[in-house]
Amino acid sequence: MEPVLKAVNLKGGYLLGSLYASASQQGSYVDAVSDVSLELFRNEIFGIAGESGCGKSTLIKILYGYLEPPLVLKDGLVYLYTKEGKEISITSTSKEQLKKDVFWRHISYIPQSSMNVLNPTMRVRDHFAEMLKLHANMSKEEAYKEAGKYVEYMGLPRDVLAAFPHQLSGGMRQRVVISLALLMRPDLILADEPTSALDVINQQAVLTMLRDSQESLKNTIVIVSHDMGIHGVVTHRVAIMYAGRIVEIGKTEEIFEDPLHPYTQALIKALPRLGDKAQREGLSGRPPDLKSPPLGCRFRPRCPSYGSQCKEETPTLIEVKPGHYVECWQYST
Repeated sequence: MEPVLKAVNLKGGYLLGSLYASASQQGSYVDAVSDVSLELFRNEIFGIAGESGCGKSTLIKILYGYLEPPLVLKDGLVYLYTKEGKEISITSTSKEQLKKDVFWRHISYIPQSSMNVLNPTMRVRDHFAEMLKLHANMSKEEAYKEAGKYVEYMGLPRDVLAAFPHQLSGGMRQRVVISLALLMRPDLILADEPTSALDVINQQAVLTMLRDSQESLKNTIVIVSHDMGIHGVVTHRVAIMYAGRIVEIGKTEEIFEDPLHPYTQALIKALPRLGDKAQREGLSGRPPDLKSPPLGCRFRPRCPSYGSQCKEETPTLIEVKPGHYVECWQYST
């Protein structure tokens, strides 16, 4: 399969300095992404799942190159591969150059609570016009016409273009933001919890919109969500994160049918199933403090079957089945 992005040994997190922490926390570091490597392929929907605080959103920001204080990247590389065959080093390209030549055109980012990132003083049509003028050299009239075609294609009435963001429902604002992210037909779209603030009906509409657009454009979409049900319905492959590390990657169907890592097994067991009235058991304990993570396997304090090696050495991702990787000493030979 043709790669669209490759991340190698990413290590990053949050430096808590005087501007970002209380006196007792100053100078501490939160290890939010620890030695993460992954490869995304063209024409797929890839999911990233895990508990809140496991590093999902931080990983997405690093992949996008959105390194704003207090977020820092300590090590690692990210390469983006365009449809034209060009390799772009996200981690070594300046922020100004990324904004000019890469963002929106080759990679776009839908942040959490993206409904609130629209400029409240601008009509919706001017959000589209500003982007089309910058990246497609269109006049305002041409941009308005193109925006009208696009919002209709995305299932929105044309009259939303004349509205201000506050005049739209939450679901409509979310679809506007997603439409903007898709506008320049980028190779890769990173969507961080795109449905978390929506009701079930609007969740379905947004997920259907993302899936249909991916099938039409043949690009790659990454969906970050703690909701395993969303991954089960939408994604082709999924990565499970725990305490800043990816502990399992595989085809979504395989992950659900045969989860390998104890943490993944606990996530799957917690899901409700039709006709099954058995009581669900939650995972005991809590994720570790990432300011001082435990030695060895980070899941070890909550693992029901850890051994002596788990206390001393950190496992690495190994391929147990074709395309199915797990980070656990149980599968090491």
